[in-house]
Amino acid sequence: MERLAGLDLLASAVMILDRQGRIMYVNPAAEDLLEYSSKVLVPQKLGQLFFNAGVLEEICRQVGIREPVEKRQELVLDRIGRQSLHVYCIVRAVDFPGASVLIELRENVQQLRQDRENRLMDQNQANKELVRNLAHEIKNPLGGIKGAAQLLEMELPDRNMKDLREYTQVIIRESERLQMLVDRLLVPHRRPHIVHDINIHEVCERVRSVVLAEYPEGLTIKRDYDLSLPEITGDKEQLIQAVLNIAQNAVHALSERIRHGDAELVFKTRVSRRVTLARVRYRLALNLHIIDNGPGIPQEMIEKIFFPLVSGTEGGSGLGLTLSQTLVQQHGGIIECDSRPGHTEFLIRLPIARA
Repeated sequence: MERLAGLDLLASAVMILDRQGRIMYVNPAAEDLLEYSSKVLVPQKLGQLFFNAGVLEEICRQVGIREPVEKRQELVLDRIGRQSLHVYCIVRAVDFPGASVLIELRENVQQLRQDRENRLMDQNQANKELVRNLAHEIKNPLGGIKGAAQLLEMELPDRNMKDLREYTQVIIRESERLQMLVDRLLVPHRRPHIVHDINIHEVCERVRSVVLAEYPEGLTIKRDYDLSLPEITGDKEQLIQAVLNIAQNAVHALSERIRHGDAELVFKTRVSRRVTLARVRYRLALNLHIIDNGPGIPQEMIEKIFFPLVSGTEGGSGLGLTLSQTLVQQHGGIIECDSRPGHTEFLIRLPIARA
């Protein structure tokens, strides 16, 4: 296999099949993508790797008889006991002893991103309906409980007022606390959407000034702006609130580093092209990255952080990120998160509709 040594250096996954359709060679990138070693893959057939190998096998058969000599196609390959692969597949005929075709697989990152965004959107829509209905169901009896406690307090005999008023006040205060929680849940659905042209960097600067006012020492906020970005259309106050919630979450996670004086928060803006958001295709989209060097989010929490009432910090309400996701989705965008120790990155993607 010395003649194939150059394929070992490629970043894309490469497999070579013999004339019986068995794998006779895989490069290291293919081992990584398929999560099997070459000792396991050689000499298996495609049907032993993928449930739905029929389409790929038919492509290989056509190319093997030179009809045509090369074929390209996007495929979803369902694997046994593993996550499906979204790949861009290139099959070529090869002139190599005993070989029939060469298969190159490139992971379709855009499709993976789109699937994740669709899942987040569907999840958030379900959350919104649940929260809105639950909040209304809670709010109505809360008013009755508070009112009944106030009436009860008015009827207390003077001789017992001091002792019993403590209990009625507990009911009233807890009712008011729950009322405030319900109001926060309903905020995105109540406030009117005031739309005008927005410079995203003005939003970032407002958030930066608020955070630095609260943490003047121990925290460095870096800016990496693409000043060529066009304005977007939206509600400035809502976007400030969305970005501020994420930044405050990051700062809370940085509390230990702030004490040591090496906490870092980064606002970075970029543009991306040919993006699908909320199942709508845009020529241009704005990317706002909010990055911190905190301890990171546990992997078991990553899929849950946008759920209402789920908080990773002690005493947190679990509403900040839910509210941010709702506000950004009202602008046709999405928030994604990627985290590892020392690097947590929230990505806000918003359409530039006029492009």
